[in-house]
Amino acid sequence: MVGAVPQDPVELLRQLIRFDTTNPPGNEAQCVGWIKDLCDGAGLLTRVLAKDPARPNLLARLLGRGAAPPLLLQGHVDVVTTDGQSWRHDPFGAELVEGEIWGRGALDMKGGVAMMLGAILRLAEADQPPPGDVLLCVLADEENLGAYGARFVVEEHHELFDGVRHALGEFGGARTELAGLSAYPIQVGEKQVCWTRATIRGAGGHGSIPMRGGAMAKLARLLSTLDARRLPVHVTAIPRSMIEAVAAALPAGGRELADGLLDPQRTDATLDMIGEAGRMLDPMFHNTVNATVVRGGSEVNVIPGELQLQFDGRLLPGQTADDLFRELRELADGDDLELEVMSYEPGSDRADMSLMPLLSDVLTAADPDAVPLPMLMPGVTDGRFFARLGIQTYGFLPMRLPAEMKFTSLIHAADERVPAQEIGWGTDRICEVLTRYR
Repeated sequence: MVGAVPQDPVELLRQLIRFDTTNPPGNEAQCVGWIKDLCDGAGLLTRVLAKDPARPNLLARLLGRGAAPPLLLQGHVDVVTTDGQSWRHDPFGAELVEGEIWGRGALDMKGGVAMMLGAILRLAEADQPPPGDVLLCVLADEENLGAYGARFVVEEHHELFDGVRHALGEFGGARTELAGLSAYPIQVGEKQVCWTRATIRGAGGHGSIPMRGGAMAKLARLLSTLDARRLPVHVTAIPRSMIEAVAAALPAGGRELADGLLDPQRTDATLDMIGEAGRMLDPMFHNTVNATVVRGGSEVNVIPGELQLQFDGRLLPGQTADDLFRELRELADGDDLELEVMSYEPGSDRADMSLMPLLSDVLTAADPDAVPLPMLMPGVTDGRFFARLGIQTYGFLPMRLPAEMKFTSLIHAADERVPAQEIGWGTDRICEVLTRYR
């Protein structure tokens, strides 16, 4: 049984990790209930929002002075599975080892929820309320597309967010090296989910008769082409702003690098030239597809005449499923593909950058070497649902991760962990934003 803890964000995180909220099935109720008790005890106004009682969401409000609009903090407490992974420490033990907190969700994203919760509880005890109301929305089901979480909250309780223009959430704010800079990418936009099914047809027949050019051969050609080639380059607004900011911060060669990346005729060659940084930037300039499921054939001695291939497609802002289909057909180079959408979530093609100056000031005041950058998220977050209400989410969970600790290689992976001092540092930065927001 989890007992009461102090409002130290490190201890908050350790308690959050100890709740096994693996999704599926999620079972976030005990975790969310524990957070609600803390918020109730601090005098916050709380409300549980649930499509399923076992999978509730929480909205807690700290009243401000009325001098600024309300600001939303939104984060999820469900986590992905640890099945099939070999961990050096119990993934739900929240062990503190050599200054690091180990456990599933330490980075994605119970660490962020601990920062947000720690910040709002701290402000609840402050002598002066923040300029505007602070809303903390603790969400279920982010890791499985949000049907019980943010999608439900936005569709069924949108009135609770009246007046909110900006939100802090995942994914961003953690230091990473980029072109030799101490970069702090801040997510201001994300790509769109476009899951697609391709049907590939060819002559069928008896397995004893050699077959050339059938459905299997077409499938092999398509998969080989996808492995070797990118979809076309698109230079959109957020990556352009990011690259321009990098160029301005580099002491030498920045303009040449930016020109190469922002010229569609040279983008891919420049991405290849800059190595690991190029691999990180690559999905910000392309629609992408990864083949994830293949179905076809039922008998070993029957050559199938039809195969199905499922793609996880991610579209840039402003792109549509039709654009992706056209690019895939051009890549298939004559092999007929019957394409259909399995799931498509249109996203916003605009980003409100008005909070970037404040977030940048907060980071550079705490780390003079910081280079804050706007970032386009290659995946999706719950921010896409709040965008439907006109709320701009900024991925802002500040951490000065050491160079050897790669954020993207630890999330959803074995041995997920976070330096304990960075949870406190990030909480301080979020508090600064909440007290300076106008």
